Amino acid sequence: MATCATCGSTILFGGARLGEFRFCNSNCLARGRPLTIAREIPDNIVTDLARRIHSGQCPKCQGPGPVDVHKAFSVWSAIAMTSWKTQPVIACQSCGTKAQVRALLSSTLLGWWGFPWGLLVTPMQIARNISALTRRPDPLTPSPELLRAARIHIATQAVAQAEAKG
Repeated sequence: MATCATCGSTILFGGARLGEFRFCNSNCLARGRPLTIAREIPDNIVTDLARRIHSGQCPKCQGPGPVDVHKAFSVWSAIAMTSWKTQPVIACQSCGTKAQVRALLSSTLLGWWGFPWGLLVTPMQIARNISALTRRPDPLTPSPELLRAARIHIATQAVAQAEAKG
């Protein structure tokens, strides 16, 4: 199974490619274009930004950090259609937990109604949310996911500046 280069979701079928990168859908492909230059950004610049984000205020509630990446896994189904996603949330522990609980509850209520994927994917997404709720990021250092988000943020800004210059 492949993993989306932008959001980290597992890609079971299909997806999109850009060079060596694989994406779960066209939205992640569009957001992932900066990945082509992300590797060129020096590690010390990425680490500095990730540490500032980690020790800063939560972007959701403006409360104190540490701020890190929390993943919420959701699924919904309607007869013959099932849609599932992994939503990375950059927030404090409290806001990350709230997002995971919302995803858990909505998946529990809305995931089962599709055949066959709803019946197969819903237990997996529920288990992933429960597992995520039991894990706590290191309060002293940014996680690899936050370092990755910082790298993508810097690359996105560089691409936007280059496009603005024409």
